[in-house]
Amino acid sequence: MRHTYAFLLLFIGFLPKTFGQTQPNGGSVADVAFIQGHWKATTPEGQSIEGVWLQPEDENILGFMRMMKAGKADLYEILAYEQTEQGLVSMVKHFKPGLLGLEEKDKHDRYNFVEASKDRAIFQKEGESLRILYEKRSSNQFVIARGNLQDGKWAFKDLFVFNRTKP
Repeated sequence: MRHTYAFLLLFIGFLPKTFGQTQPNGGSVADVAFIQGHWKATTPEGQSIEGVWLQPEDENILGFMRMMKAGKADLYEILAYEQTEQGLVSMVKHFKPGLLGLEEKDKHDRYNFVEASKDRAIFQKEGESLRILYEKRSSNQFVIARGNLQDGKWAFKDLFVFNRTKP
């Protein structure tokens, strides 16, 4: 009886750790950790894009992109991936040169986690039928693709094809 009582106390002590914690509804920072690094891309129109994503820290990853056109800054983006009670979200804020925000002061584009597999994650823009795919295609290539619903299926088209750079 005494051993049963000790076991029961030990078991009850583990309950909050195993069953009491709520798991996020979708995704985790680990699902997008593969984007960490320093990357460069060139669009078919000749626009140069440089992106840097910091290493994950607790429940977030921070990144930024600089888009250049004809040798001058054209657009900046700050990207934050945060773990929330609703799951993983990606938030994006855009700026013109001079750090002039394109969105209103307290607004940003918000993308909710949809699914992930190894070196691949998909987010959907809140309130829209637009998805963004992040995919690491090799150790030195990372792609951001834009997805639209076509004939009931999601079709993705590469937006930026990044190659890893040396810092």
